[in-house]
Amino acid sequence: MSDICPKCGLPRDICACQSIEKQTTQHIKVYTEQKRFKKLVTIVVGLTGDALKETAKSLKHKLACGGSYKNGVIVLQGDHKDKTRGILVSLGYPADTITVK
Repeated sequence: MSDICPKCGLPRDICACQSIEKQTTQHIKVYTEQKRFKKLVTIVVGLTGDALKETAKSLKHKLACGGSYKNGVIVLQGDHKDKTRGILVSLGYPADTITVK
């Protein structure tokens, strides 16, 4: 027998919590910032909860870079703002809610 999702009460096979959560996400902003020793980092703001952890892990893996996540902010080492939008769309986030500066 399949496990039951604690959020929606449906079996995990047909649970739609992840896709609903991504569609109701607030506005996502992607930009670069210069840190210590003139190094660039890419910052992704606007994600919360479990989506933050999973998205950070996927971005770091697909961009082949280091990074961290904390307090609703994902920090990726390097200038990846051009590629980040495409990866976020492929992960299921709506393209119209992602702004790249």
